Amino acid sequence: MAKVTRDDVARLAGTSTAVVSYVINNGPRPVAPATRERVLAAIKELGYRPDRVAQAMASRRTELIGLIVPDARQPFFGEMAHAVEQAAAERGKMVLVGNSDYIAEREVHYLRAFLGMRVSGLVLVSHALSDNAAAEIEAWDARVVLLHERPEAIDDVAVVTDDIGGAQEAVRHLLEHGNEYVACMGGIAETPLVGDPVSDHVEGWRRAMGDAGISTEGRLFEAPYNRYDAYEVALELLAGPRRPPAIFCSTDDQAIGVLRAARELRIDVPGELAVAGYDDVKEAGLTDPPLTTVASDRTGMARAAVDLVLDDGLRVAGSRRERVKLFPSRLVVRRSCGCG
Repeated sequence: MAKVTRDDVARLAGTSTAVVSYVINNGPRPVAPATRERVLAAIKELGYRPDRVAQAMASRRTELIGLIVPDARQPFFGEMAHAVEQAAAERGKMVLVGNSDYIAEREVHYLRAFLGMRVSGLVLVSHALSDNAAAEIEAWDARVVLLHERPEAIDDVAVVTDDIGGAQEAVRHLLEHGNEYVACMGGIAETPLVGDPVSDHVEGWRRAMGDAGISTEGRLFEAPYNRYDAYEVALELLAGPRRPPAIFCSTDDQAIGVLRAARELRIDVPGELAVAGYDDVKEAGLTDPPLTTVASDRTGMARAAVDLVLDDGLRVAGSRRERVKLFPSRLVVRRSCGCG
């Protein structure tokens, strides 16, 4: 059977191939409702399927958005990826997802692969963008929106949340429960990274402790971001002589590991240990006890990132501050802090 073409659809609908294209692509020119209905009826009758590869070659853009995240196995990034996919679907786009696994070379690999596919744009969640990755973006002159994190290596449009303010609020809340001090479970970076949310969470903890006149010395503990390794760190910390009265964790995944370690050591939460996290992943409401945490508007952030990456006016003049869309954070109070 001969392949149905756009010319066939135009002949059956009694219109031009250009009008058929406008209907299929929802623009760039409007089509009268009656004409649109004729074109859609012809497409259905003939079983026409647009050649998306040919369209992409002609326009040098696909209907795809690239998304690179550090690790989609972590609940926060999995939920963020889903939110981006939903937002892209609302704009008639599909999403390609790549996991960098916090490895610079792998991030560059996905940048090259996605940009080589002529994606319509790229949403990038980068823990610490390398110079090679920044150079790759510059070489392709790509539409890139930084989501959740804003590395110093590239000065591009970003959608982030108020990580410092959210951490401050969570730590203040733990102190208001009468805890002598609050320890912090941070990341594993040897030096703080500008624009990295975990570094900002640690900074928020420092500020809240400083505002209360409490020393932070010896009270910051390094741990990987995932629950499994954080659990191992928490076992050693909670079983040792420096067990803190309260812990603020830079991610909910870390906090879930802390709760597991506390249960194993028969430490009552929140009676003997108050715990708070950051991210408000869905699982946070199902832990035992339910986890007090800080929420960000992931749905709103994902929609903003997709809108920006598809906007022809993405590369606008303006200061660094004007190129950052900042979403507020919100404290979600549950029982792990001592409330309820």
